[in-house]
Amino acid sequence: MPTQGDTPTHGDAGLQPERTDLAWGRTTLSLVVAAAIFLRWMPHHGWFAGTLVAAAVLTALAINLTRRRRLHRAIRGIQQNAMVPDIASTAAVAASVVVLAVLGIYTVLFLPLT
Repeated sequence: MPTQGDTPTHGDAGLQPERTDLAWGRTTLSLVVAAAIFLRWMPHHGWFAGTLVAAAVLTALAINLTRRRRLHRAIRGIQQNAMVPDIASTAAVAASVVVLAVLGIYTVLFLPLT
């Protein structure tokens, strides 16, 4: 299997695995930005905002730690002509974002300001 640097090459002219990897990177960046916003809430909402920061950072870290595995799996799928969608990762991130959103709304609407 030919490689380019540390990443195997594939015959997809649209570079779909690389674009998908960049999308996961943007998702990581968005979660870090959300964590920074939650961090600004800590003086007003106390420790509960700290749990939101931790949840957002842990989700971003999990995505970033598994990016290379997902990229290589997608490239192997193209090479073997047998792509399988990564439903588990997508569902886990979607669930994390929904939980963070619900907890953020709860924080703003129901937690008293300190």
